Amino acid sequence: MDTNMLPANILDPDCPSRVIFQRIGDKWASLVVQVLADGPIRFSELRKMVHVVTPKVLTQTLRTLERDGLITRTVHAQVPPRVDYELTELGASLLEPLTLLRLWAEDHVPSILKARDAYDDARDDALIGG
Repeated sequence: MDTNMLPANILDPDCPSRVIFQRIGDKWASLVVQVLADGPIRFSELRKMVHVVTPKVLTQTLRTLERDGLITRTVHAQVPPRVDYELTELGASLLEPLTLLRLWAEDHVPSILKARDAYDDARDDALIGG
């Protein structure tokens, strides 16, 4: 059966959209895409802007995003070699939904932290027997 002819259904475990959704939901991938919104950037600068990601994980993330057609990797012939990463048109199309998600998360931090505290307090009370 040709899966390219079937409608995408993220709830179907065999649907490729599920893998794509997981990729976009990966914390490093979504941060990299947002950092690349301002244009091409070198690996070292990208790593500084994303902060705590290890070089190995960043390299894996970049390779995956490149394989999925979301970014391009350009090697410049110079000494030392320079490699730039840039969003493709497809990658740039992710910026609007990711920005909305980021803004939602930033706007709701106080509510989420309050809910976590209330949950933790209730669990602590239940464990203590209160």
